[in-house]
Amino acid sequence: MIAEFRLPDLGEGLPEAELVQWLVKEGDPVALNQTIAEVETAKAVVELPSPHAGTVAALHARAGDVVAVGSVLIAFDIAGEDPAPAPVGTSAGAAAEHEAPPPNLVGYGAAPRAAGRPQRRTRAAAASATGSAAVDTAVLEAAPHDVLSAPDLAEAPLERPRSTPPVRKLAKDLGVDLALVTGTGEAGLITRDDVATYAARIGVASATGVEAGAGSVAEERAPETAAGISGGVPRPRERRIPVRGVRKHTAEAMVRSAFTAPHATTFLTVDVTASMELIASLKADRSLEGHRIGILAVAAKAVCLGLAHVPELNSAWDDAAGEIVEHAYVNLGIAAATSRGLIVPNIRDADGLNLVELADAIRTLAETARAGRTPPVDMMGGTFSITNVGVFGVDAGTPILNPGEAGILAMGAARRQPWEHRGEIALRDVLTLSLSFDHRLVDGEQGARFLTAVGDVLREPGRAMLLG
Repeated sequence: MIAEFRLPDLGEGLPEAELVQWLVKEGDPVALNQTIAEVETAKAVVELPSPHAGTVAALHARAGDVVAVGSVLIAFDIAGEDPAPAPVGTSAGAAAEHEAPPPNLVGYGAAPRAAGRPQRRTRAAAASATGSAAVDTAVLEAAPHDVLSAPDLAEAPLERPRSTPPVRKLAKDLGVDLALVTGTGEAGLITRDDVATYAARIGVASATGVEAGAGSVAEERAPETAAGISGGVPRPRERRIPVRGVRKHTAEAMVRSAFTAPHATTFLTVDVTASMELIASLKADRSLEGHRIGILAVAAKAVCLGLAHVPELNSAWDDAAGEIVEHAYVNLGIAAATSRGLIVPNIRDADGLNLVELADAIRTLAETARAGRTPPVDMMGGTFSITNVGVFGVDAGTPILNPGEAGILAMGAARRQPWEHRGEIALRDVLTLSLSFDHRLVDGEQGARFLTAVGDVLREPGRAMLLG
């Protein structure tokens, strides 16, 4: 029988997703839960597992296509009769093989690494999937020695190279086969620099503008060129980048926020020398080795304490009900700049974490975001956000609210500068805090009290004992 698989709602309520790449082709056998494709939503790159065991009958989209939720994505040829509904008590894995109702794929894992694991494609199959029966000479010359010295290049089993979704997308954009790239990252992980270096070796870097260490790639360039400054070398006059995925979602959210919530911003410059000294002492504590406690973690703790005393900043405007909803918990959003754009995943119940736990949570959040692996659920339900613009050398700004939240705090760079201290001028660590808030929910007085409470903790970390 032929079973069609439609693109599901990936838990974000979004109407569409972009197909990043297929990991199977027509005619391939697939096992239940085997990863068949990667799709990029407005918030994350998601791996789609197969809901059936069978053979790929047809692919209904190509890499780069934007597919609507509910559209047919792939069809499977499943041997045997139509499956009967799963009986009560059937295990989750066995129940997924029954077609009615189709499973919710969010949270499915990859196929188990045991007997009966999915069949891997051969390198010959991978070559045919890209439309080429033979490997280009330049590709062979640039390939790692261990790949070329395999006993049978055409039939050697192809294990999926270890890399992150953004790296795989970069390789796809450049037409690079990751199986031929040597990974220099931890445990052989293939990095963006590895792909860029390999691309330069086979002569595609000049066509894409990618250089080793650049860390970015233009998705499209206009064909019009002009003479370069030296040597008359043609150069593009402009480039066009499709507005998709995270960039599109961020643009829509910022417009919605800016023209829905009346923003107001207030500033406070704080002497954070005591906080910096606390951080230095914690770094020197051998019992805390492995924990990266920085000024962002201290500020996050100060924000959680401040929200407990000024709950108006931890609330939401329910226009439909005509109510203000005050949250008794803090889901703290941390703005993260990634190669795919700005995202704001949040730390659930951050107010229940101590300083070390907050630092660990921020580190994990940032690493997951940069790898493009932030779960959709972590992008929803935030109650207050922090953005650390100081890491870019910026002193202050007027941040725009994350939609649905009452406040966002921007942290500037901590700079060593002359400052009044105990009646004298001394060199101190100073930074500026910028608080934007929704003036429907928060009055100026409440915003000032909250910002002062956060500043007091950063100025004198011991005050956390009083607020806690």
